[in-house]
Amino acid sequence: MKIEKKVLPQYFQAIIDGKKKYELRLADFEINPGDTLWLREWDKDAKDYTGREIEKEVSYVVKTKDTQFWTEEEVNKFGYQIISFE
Repeated sequence: MKIEKKVLPQYFQAIIDGKKKYELRLADFEINPGDTLWLREWDKDAKDYTGREIEKEVSYVVKTKDTQFWTEEEVNKFGYQIISFE
């Protein structure tokens, strides 16, 4: 399946540069390994696409709704961080 998503310029450039190899998204759509993410750069001020786009194959998906590694208090205090590695 091919899934289209908007990406803000600063994140899009990090993807192009090879620095950002992950996406944090609300799990309001179905996506699986092997699917293709069609990432389109979005200018929020102009409320339009810039014309830059890239496709990436999904290699791994984790959904965290039912994962409770930390208490609600800890999450509210510290938040989450996503760590990418190679």
